[in-house]
Amino acid sequence: MASFSIEDFVGDGVLKELIPKLLEEGWDDVPTLKIMNPEDMDAINMTQHQKDALEIRTYLHDRALMQYGDKLEASRKSLPELLNLSTEDLSSQFGMKRGHIARFTDRNNKCTDPLPKSYGLPARKLTVTPSRSNTTYKMQTIRKSFSRSSTNNDRSLEESLADFKIKDGYIFKGIVAAGPAEPRACGCVQPPPVVDNVAPYSAIENISVQRLTPEYKIGMERLAKTKTPPMKASELWRDKPAVLLCIRRPGCIMCRAEAHQLYAKKPIFDALGIQMFAVLHEHIESEIKDFWPRYWGGVVVFDRTMGFFKALGGGKLLKDKFLSGFVFNPRAIANYKRAKSMGIEQNFKGEGEIKGGLFIVGPGGTGIAYQFIERNFGDWAPVAEVVEICARLKNQQQDEGDSSRSPQEHK
Repeated sequence: MASFSIEDFVGDGVLKELIPKLLEEGWDDVPTLKIMNPEDMDAINMTQHQKDALEIRTYLHDRALMQYGDKLEASRKSLPELLNLSTEDLSSQFGMKRGHIARFTDRNNKCTDPLPKSYGLPARKLTVTPSRSNTTYKMQTIRKSFSRSSTNNDRSLEESLADFKIKDGYIFKGIVAAGPAEPRACGCVQPPPVVDNVAPYSAIENISVQRLTPEYKIGMERLAKTKTPPMKASELWRDKPAVLLCIRRPGCIMCRAEAHQLYAKKPIFDALGIQMFAVLHEHIESEIKDFWPRYWGGVVVFDRTMGFFKALGGGKLLKDKFLSGFVFNPRAIANYKRAKSMGIEQNFKGEGEIKGGLFIVGPGGTGIAYQFIERNFGDWAPVAEVVEICARLKNQQQDEGDSSRSPQEHK
């Protein structure tokens, strides 16, 4: 699976010299860089070779083939030209393996779940120059880009999210969701029960957490040199809503796949004003280094008392054994095969029986908007539901802001 490190993404090619400029202009993480359009490229004076290199590396990143980035880029061919090469040419000129050739030439089969085809930011017509590299500025420009309209490719945020909308006829699971309970060992093994009610806000607001990593940006240290002191979890969403992905084990192939898929949608969450956190119940530094930013470029926090994981289980940890929860569980095996097909590495360090899940928490003390429980090993929160809830939070905040404005401000 392709890394979310900018340095790994640009490799040793012509984009490497652009890193200072990318940082200055706010293109400082891989998901955002991948949605750069031709107008954005012209705005920072990219050469045609650099534009071709970015298109090639974006394509390779989606297919977990970044090991060929430098060679393909050095050929000075465009992506369409490379895709028209024969199998023999790809093998002889670039040393591409047969299985990788099949993945490269299949234009529809991506290892990642990409942003919608309609998704794309219009060019950023920057009107201010100071502090363009900070996170607040970047989120503002993304939001403005979504809200602008023109005769070309510009789309509103609502239109760009249309591909993620829950389809007509789908029964929305409500505020608590979980994968189905598959029969195990011909029905001889019963899955552990899951809670049907949302966790009370009081169960999570005072959890003691510690930030282990910052949000990844170009050139950033792999880990914060000094860990932040413990704090109440409510500080994480005090000002803005947050998605909290509770990771069962950062070395798990299925957990890494879920984290990678979710973080790939970072530009959408940025535009919605949603923060992204990965929550761990163990602090193993070597595991964090392997996990961040390769599979997750957002903030990583340590749940010191496993409070979030207990909240997912209705007050107690939701656990499952390897034999009954994986070997005898066809859904868990299918989840494993899905992650394996994405080319993700794994290890077996750490505790892996405690189930994870996902929370979406509103700003301040407004409460839990959504929670997903990992009933089967490797279950993912459906992206459609996560985006839908986040969009509702954004609309709710806008409605509350409009209602609090005076009549004069509305004019």
